[in-house]
Amino acid sequence: MAQQSPQGMKQMQRAVMDALECHRVCEETIGHCLQAGGRYAEASHIRLLTDCADVCRMTADMMVRSSEFHPQMCGMCADVCVRCAEDCERFSDDEQMRRCAEACRRCAESCRQMAGVA
Repeated sequence: MAQQSPQGMKQMQRAVMDALECHRVCEETIGHCLQAGGRYAEASHIRLLTDCADVCRMTADMMVRSSEFHPQMCGMCADVCVRCAEDCERFSDDEQMRRCAEACRRCAESCRQMAGVA
């Protein structure tokens, strides 16, 4: 992998931090949803939160080790994060769900930027 510019390194650090934060918030939100029950605990919603948490962690790991595949993972991570944010926004009256949607959107934005970095 080619040497990154200082700007590229900052961009990657931001993306790693956003992905790890999104992972953390999604994990917290899974617990929140399971405790709330009802529509919060729908299998499809829990699966999406789990997928998002997992892809964010894996994407952060790949960026940290400068994997040649990190741009592709960042693209997939952005897509999953957008879907997760949209799903969490169905619960707009719930603070934890809003926090999760915001973390997902931040991560999606950072990962989209990194997906263009070769």
